[in-house]
This record gives sequence, C-alpha cells and structure tokens, in this order.
Amino acid sequence: MTEQVCGITGILNFTSQQADVRESDLRRMVGSIIHRGPDGNGVWISDDRLAGFGHARLSIVDLSPAGAQPMHSPSGRFHITYNGEIYNHLALRRRLEHLGHTFVGRSDTETLLHALMQWGLGALNKLEGMFAFCFYDDEAKKAWLVRDRIGVKPLYYTVNNGIFFFASEIKALITHPSISAEMDPLACYHYLSFLTTPAPLTMFKGIWKIPAGHLIEINFANGERGAEIRGEQWWDAIVPPPDDDRYSDENWVKSEIRRLLSEAIEKRMMSDVPFGVFLSGGIDSSTNVALMDAVMNQPVKTFSVGFKHHEEYNELDYARKIRDQFNTEHHEILIDSNDMMGYLDQLVLTQDEPIADWVCVPLYFVSKLVRDAGTIVVQVGEGSDEQFFGYEHFMQTLDWKRKYWDPMMKMPAWVRAGIHGFMSLGRNFNPQWRGRKELSYRAWKNRELFWGGAICYPEIFKQEIVADRENWQSKIIDKGDYNDPVQWLPDKFRQLDSFGVVDEYLSTFGNFKPSAGFMERMIYLEFKLRLVELLLMRVDKITMSTSIEARVPYLDHKLVEFSMNIPDNLKIKNGVTKYILKEAVRGFIPDEIIDRPKMGFGAPVTEWLNGDFGKKVESVFKSTALRDENLIDFDMGNIFLVEHRKNNMDYAYPIWC
Repeated sequence: MTEQVCGITGILNFTSQQADVRESDLRRMVGSIIHRGPDGNGVWISDDRLAGFGHARLSIVDLSPAGAQPMHSPSGRFHITYNGEIYNHLALRRRLEHLGHTFVGRSDTETLLHALMQWGLGALNKLEGMFAFCFYDDEAKKAWLVRDRIGVKPLYYTVNNGIFFFASEIKALITHPSISAEMDPLACYHYLSFLTTPAPLTMFKGIWKIPAGHLIEINFANGERGAEIRGEQWWDAIVPPPDDDRYSDENWVKSEIRRLLSEAIEKRMMSDVPFGVFLSGGIDSSTNVALMDAVMNQPVKTFSVGFKHHEEYNELDYARKIRDQFNTEHHEILIDSNDMMGYLDQLVLTQDEPIADWVCVPLYFVSKLVRDAGTIVVQVGEGSDEQFFGYEHFMQTLDWKRKYWDPMMKMPAWVRAGIHGFMSLGRNFNPQWRGRKELSYRAWKNRELFWGGAICYPEIFKQEIVADRENWQSKIIDKGDYNDPVQWLPDKFRQLDSFGVVDEYLSTFGNFKPSAGFMERMIYLEFKLRLVELLLMRVDKITMSTSIEARVPYLDHKLVEFSMNIPDNLKIKNGVTKYILKEAVRGFIPDEIIDRPKMGFGAPVTEWLNGDFGKKVESVFKSTALRDENLIDFDMGNIFLVEHRKNNMDYAYPIWC
C-alpha cells in the first residue's frame, strides 16, 4: 500500500489558441516544492498538450513504480495528481473489485482514481481522509480540483490568459513567468484581524485558495469559446440536529467519543515507515499516545519541544510523565531566541503567505527533530479544542457575554453609543481597556461579539496601524474588476471592514441552522477560519517543509460530525472546559494530565521582544521598502514595541503580526 502525502502542480490550457503546456514549466513548479516529496517526482502532459500535471512524492509505505504519480487509467482517458491519504481505501478497493475494476498496484492513489472513474463526484462522500487532487477526463476535456472536508491539505490556483494553474503551495505558482507575486491589499487588511487570510483570498493578488470542503469543475471542451468554471461546496461543518435522544446521555456520548477517537487514531497508524506523536503533555497528545500504545507491540515514538531559560512555557515535565507511563521512545529539543531568529527568513519562505502564529517556530524545530530521528509520520492534536470547547478564551468570551454583552444589547442604541463614546475618550494602551472599548463598539454597531479565537487588530484598533485608509481603498479593486474566476469571493469580503468576513460565515450558518446557540456559532466560525486557514496551514506548511507527514485524528470527519451535535452542557460543565472529552479519556491517561490547567502550545515571544529580537523588529519597522507602500503605519508599530518594553504591556501579538 502506497500513500501519497506530497505536493501537486498542474497547468490546464483553456483554448487551443494558447501556447502548449511545457514540461520545463511543470518541472520548475515541482522543483519549488520538492520538500513535500523528496522520494521522487514526475510530470505528465496530455497528447494535445492542453493539460499537464506535476507531482513530488513522499512515500509512506513503499517506493514501487506502481504508486508513482501522476497516475493514469488503463484506457489512458483519466488522469490524477493527488496529495493526501484515503484511510478507507482498502474497503473502497474491495467494492470496486466487486464491480469489475482491476488494480496494478496497492496504492490509495489507484483506488481514488478508480473510485472517481466509477462514481464521479459521488466518490467524495465515500472517502475518509485528507486530500487535495486534480482529476482530469481527457476525452470530455473536464477537470475537477477538490479539497478535503476540513481543509487539512491546501490547494491554490490562478488563471492567467486563459490558462489555469494549480499547486499545493503558492511558491510553485509564482515560478511561472506569467504569474506575478503582487500583494493583495484586501487580503492583507483582513489578515491584520485574523492572523491569516480567509479563503478564497491569499496574500497574492489573483492567486486563490480552494476553501475547505469545496471543489472546482473546469469544462474546457468549448475550445476557442473558453472554459466554463464553476465552484461547489460538497461538505460543511453544519450538521443537522440528530433525531436521537441518546445525545443527552452522558455515558453514551463518552463511549461514542472513545470509539470514534480510537478508530480515528488507529486508521492513521497505517504506515510502513516509522511514526510517532507530537507530545506536549496535554490531554490531546497524551490521549494519542495512550490509544496508539493500546494497539502497538513496540514503544510509541514521542517528540517534545521546550524553551531554554523560560521554563514557565515548558510542559516537558508532563510529557515525561506520559513517557514514563507508556514507556515511549522519547525525544526532546530545547530552543532559544537565537534559534528563532536564525529561522525567521526560512519561515517566511515556508509559509508562502503570512501565518501570524509564533507556534510555527517550535513546531519547526520539533518537526526537524522528528525527521532527524528517522521518523516520517506523526499524529497531532489539532482540532480537539475547537470542537469540544477547550480554550480558556472561549470561557472568557462566555463570561464577557454574560457580564457585559447581554446587558448592553438590552439597552437602546443611543445608550450603547454613549457607552462607546465614553470608552473612546483619550488614548489608553492598556489591553484590558482596549478590549472593553472594542466590546462597546461591537455592541453599538450591533455586530457579533465573537470574531474568532485569534483576533489581532479589531476594526477600531486597526485604524491605528492602517497608514492611509484612502490609499487602502484605492488599491483594492472594485467589485466589478475583482477577477475571481470561480465567483467565490463574497461581497461582504470586499469591504474595508473585517466584520464582513465574520458576518458572511455566521449568516450562512444561521440560515441553515437558525436554532443554533452562541457556542455552536463560535465553533462553526472556528472551523471556517482560524482552524482551517491558520492552525492546519501551520501544521501542513511547517511539517512538510521538513519532509514529514502530520495526521490529525481529532478531525476525522465522523468524529467532527458527531461532536457538532453534543449538547453545550456536556462540553462545558460546572465551569470545566472540554468536559465530555476529559471524562471520555479518563482512565486512559493520568488524572493529573486531565485536570491540570491548560497551557497551550506557545513560545516566549513576549520575553524575546525585550532582547535581541526586539532590536531586530525595530530595524524592520524602519525599513524604507516597507514604508514605501504607505499601507502600514510602522511608526505605530514602533510605539507598540516601546510600550511593550517600557510598561510591561504585552503587545507581542500585534508586533508579531
């Protein structure tokens, strides 16, 4: 069995009037993402030279030629380039064999190819796994590009002069001489709030990303008349309410979580290469270890990262407790600010577009530790806190809602306006004051309280960092000229107001599930924005840069669909966050791990800014090249840095962003 976690690229020529697809272009694109697949690469171009695929291969099980990509059907009609893993592909293969399909090799790529040949897009709902692929019908002159349900694997695209380009990473697209790397001010504006760009936007003008659970169909059989391009959402995290009274039964819910999570972890253990776990010592990673240990006949390999001179950020003692309990083959690495500063330039290249999360730094060093130890596959804990309500800032939001928001929203609009006016008197850099001022602004404007789990610059404070609002507006292309080839960019995204992004997602959710409560809306928003485009992209980009594969059992779609219907009072009970998951895994891991306060995966950037790193940031803020764009007020950024150092106010996130 060959699994294909790698990198894909492709060029689709819409009209016969354009230049042929060139092998040199495809090889250059593949070469730029060779870190995603150092075990081999290949390209294919159709006989009419209107379509071409590239592939860089990270082989998880074997290197047999039968699993090489791009892959083709026996008839030569169908072709695929694919990045991901289909965990149930053996079961699908048995069904396909019963229907008369024969197979040359043992790869999940071949299973996926035949599944699409047999069922078309109906195959998607049968797939269990993570994937991004392009499937091409050479006879019908149609192509389909698909991103998995949750968005574990990325897929980017652009259209230039009637030619459609796609790739696993943006850097592959901009190797083509016809594609520019111009910054998109609209995406940048939203990035300042969300620390990432909301799909379909990227930080590059005219380059787009397929949103999670979406696909693109391209029909370019029209020749000179051009192609028909349409987008479709094939999955969403909106789950219909169950007709099942058992969801109120705590014991039944716990048993289902244990069953679904055990199955998800075991499915993700398919591999003939060494695999392990990122171990923080928290509930999620410790449970990964426990459930893997239960089905293994050898020690689990575990990997942890900590910080020199800043033990208060380290969870290594807890990781070692799990090491000792399960007798794992444990590896650790300690890093400091010098390691971080030495990595920053590489980080910028790795991310493609900014992901303002300093967790990328320790994640890189622990990923490199994994690869250096000869391990290729790791299981990670992303997605648990979002669906089971595990973050402390979730609780803070609920507290603010009860204490401040609900009472204010019962007041007349003129009273809310007066409260905000009072909060706006003078200038105060205290973060708590700023938070209350933003709260009063949202209440006055009748906006949503919760914008996501990681908001850097809310709208009223974004005005402090935006150098010239009219300049921003002039640089953002008007609706009629914003060339989104799939027409996915909502009107609400096109304005200089990032509330439009939040409103678009939550309006959609409200239309489909009007009875949803506040917590459900919070979770849905996390799945649409922060989880998929920040947390999962940091995992994909950083781990793949070191040529290892990360698997995400907590985001198995069966577990996600189940968890979405767990009642709020089982996710939070007696003030305990993530209550039902904690009780479900109690007995698998020590109570000390379950009941300790959540720390979260972080880094001592607050402290590093008071040393040499702060000096480096100061020099960046003075850069003439950055100031020439007249978009960001770097003088204000320097004020944040001064306040951070002088008054012990924590402005690490605004500065890092």
